[in-house]
Amino acid sequence: MIAFIDMHREQFGVEAICRILGATECGFITSRGYRASKVRPASARSVRDEILVEVA
Repeated sequence: MIAFIDMHREQFGVEAICRILGATECGFITSRGYRASKVRPASARSVRDEILVEVA
C-alpha cells in the first residue's frame, strides 16, 4: 500500500488516497501512519529478507 501511495501522491495527495482506501485487507492506513512508515527504520525481518532474496 505504501508503494501505491508513493506512486500516486503527487496526483491525488496522501490524505485523499488514505481517506478513499479506508480499511483494507492489510489493515487501515492513515496519512499519519503513512508518514510514520516512511521514517521508520527497516525491521530486522525485512533486512534479512532482502539479503536472502539477493542470495537466491
